[in-house]
Amino acid sequence: MHIRAEAVSVDIDGRRIFSDATLTCAPGTMTALVGRSGSGKTTLLHCLGLLQEPTGGRVMVNDLDTTGWRSGRRRGFWHDSASFVLQDYGIMEEESIAFNVTMRSSPFGSRTLGDRAKLCAALDATGLAGREVETAAHLSGGEKQRLAVARAIYKDAAVVFVDEPTASLDAANRSHVVGLQRPRGAGLHRRRRHP
Repeated sequence: MHIRAEAVSVDIDGRRIFSDATLTCAPGTMTALVGRSGSGKTTLLHCLGLLQEPTGGRVMVNDLDTTGWRSGRRRGFWHDSASFVLQDYGIMEEESIAFNVTMRSSPFGSRTLGDRAKLCAALDATGLAGREVETAAHLSGGEKQRLAVARAIYKDAAVVFVDEPTASLDAANRSHVVGLQRPRGAGLHRRRRHP
C-alpha cells in the first residue's frame, strides 16, 4: 500500500506545528519519522493514518486523495488496511489479553473469538504466550506495549503505523520488537530522537 503526504501542514489552536511535509511510504519499506521532541512527528503520523486531517496539503492512499473523506470511509481504511500501535497502547484494561489482540468476543459470554493459531503466534512472538485469559490491567507498561504490537501482528494489516514502539521496553525487548516491525507491506513508525 502506498501512503503519500504532499505538502502537508498542520495548525493547532492557531499555531503552526509543521508545514510542507512531503514523503512517500512504499510497500515493503519502513519509514521512520525522526526529529526533536515537539516537532510534530506524532501529528504527521496521525495525518498519514487518517486519524487527523491536515490543515493544508493532502494525504494520498494508493493514489486516492483522502481530502474530504467522511468518517465512514476513514473507518473502512482503518478496518480493512491499517493497524496502529500508539503511545497510549489503546489497550482495554478490563478485557483479557486475548480480546485485546483479536478484538472479537462472543455476544453470549466472555469467550474470545478469532483465529486461535494466529492469536497464539502473535502472543508467542511478543513474549506473552500462555497469558490469553489474563486481564490486560495486570500488565506492566512494557507488556502493554508488546500487547499492542501483538494486536498489529494478529491483524496483519497492509500498513502499520507505530508511535515510539520501544519507549517502555528494556534493551532486549526493544531489539526484539524492532525486528517484529519489519512488515511485509508498508510500514511507518515514529522514532524518538533525543536532542
